[in-house]
Amino acid sequence: MSTDTTSADGENAIERAGRRLADVVERWMPSPFLFAIILTYVVFVVGIAVENTGPFEMVEFWVDGFWAFLTFAMQMVLILMTGFVIAYHPRVNDLLQRLAAIPNDGKQAVVLVGVFAMVLGWIHWGLSLIVGAIFAREMGKAAHERGIEVHYPLLCVAGYMGLGLTWHWGLSGSAPLLLNTPGNEFVELDILGGVVPTSQTIFSAYALTLTALSILFAAAVLYLLTPGPERSEGITEFVPETELFGAVSDGGERSDGPEASSEDRSDGGEAVDDESADAEPVPAERIDNSRILGGVIALTGVAMVVYTLATQGLDGWNLNVVNFAFLFSGLLIYQRPALYRERFGEAAEAAAGIILLFPFFAGIQGMMNASGLSETIAETLFAVSTPATYPVIAWITGAVVNMFVPSGGGEWIVIGPSVIEAAQDLGVPVGKATMAYAVGDAHTNLFNPFWAIPLLAITGIKAREMFGYAIAMLIALIPFLAVVLFVLPY
Repeated sequence: MSTDTTSADGENAIERAGRRLADVVERWMPSPFLFAIILTYVVFVVGIAVENTGPFEMVEFWVDGFWAFLTFAMQMVLILMTGFVIAYHPRVNDLLQRLAAIPNDGKQAVVLVGVFAMVLGWIHWGLSLIVGAIFAREMGKAAHERGIEVHYPLLCVAGYMGLGLTWHWGLSGSAPLLLNTPGNEFVELDILGGVVPTSQTIFSAYALTLTALSILFAAAVLYLLTPGPERSEGITEFVPETELFGAVSDGGERSDGPEASSEDRSDGGEAVDDESADAEPVPAERIDNSRILGGVIALTGVAMVVYTLATQGLDGWNLNVVNFAFLFSGLLIYQRPALYRERFGEAAEAAAGIILLFPFFAGIQGMMNASGLSETIAETLFAVSTPATYPVIAWITGAVVNMFVPSGGGEWIVIGPSVIEAAQDLGVPVGKATMAYAVGDAHTNLFNPFWAIPLLAITGIKAREMFGYAIAMLIALIPFLAVVLFVLPY
């Protein structure tokens, strides 16, 4: 192997480092559920050692924490499921297939999926997670059919980059939306005198500039990380070809696979059954599939969102409004209530892993919060911060806590008071402090596979097969984010 930045076979230093890290992670990384169990024991032991808390008390904190954030957990599940339902509409899937035909090589394919996922992540993290996963799968299939060599694990990481970088700075970001929600915990605790409008967080020049620069830098890293054709493993190395394209008949034609084409579906996305289509529907079926009923309630919901934003401006964009908007936008797209409910049933399967793991991570959070460990971490870091270094410290704080509790809003409820009070003591604007923290929270999603569970199910890849490259992206982003957070004015 050459000691130059590029080896004899064209492998650059970044690609080589990413490949080696991916090999290590693939050998050692546990499943997401076991990952959560291991972290539970780590926090249990650290809480006893650092906070001098008794083992029985830590168990009590763990049990109490399981149910501490059920409301917020439901909000997060709704964001994921509304994004899933919209993402799986046939017209959205057709768009992804057209986009998948654009790249001419593996590097272009990875960058296109990554940029698409990051931009969509700013709009809606649930939509980005599901559409990013579908796009990665469709890109892998299109590349296979066109004879383009693209490394599928990195393609899946690209589809996850909305969760791994931009989501918490955008329209569905938990921390900024929570601060803009009337009667939020920080107002009730008298930490803040009132809500913090999104003009000071999501829509500030600081956050928008940070988002744009980060997308450009991440795209460049994805390009450099992508293995050359001779070192790439395509989608069929990880997903059986029959599962992707269906079985091949004796005549050489593929039978219908698990995904029916949009031409075989009705305009609402439902497969057409000729036999059932000839049967006269009973009144109950007409009501269940009434476009009028579905359309009227959907338009009413969308109109209320428009009215809210028209009267309150972008500062009216909070967590409840986000869920309300996407819930009724999905119904407006599908129109038929029965079909919309069926799609939600399918979305529930994608959310099942997160629903299972959320209480476990809430239990971890309960131990960290009740034992004082979260506050100790925050106070230790903020004790060495200055007005100039504060954004970097807030980023590191969010990153450290998120490795143990990958719930942006849940951990913000716990760690947010320390973040805001330290910012107020140093004269740092609360909006700037919140967005700097949000950077760290999103960044270490590239380490913890919790939010990748739906993506793993859609793409057919294992966490250990893709997270080596995710961790490589995390490491590559560290110097960039540290510099930008230090120098970028608010």
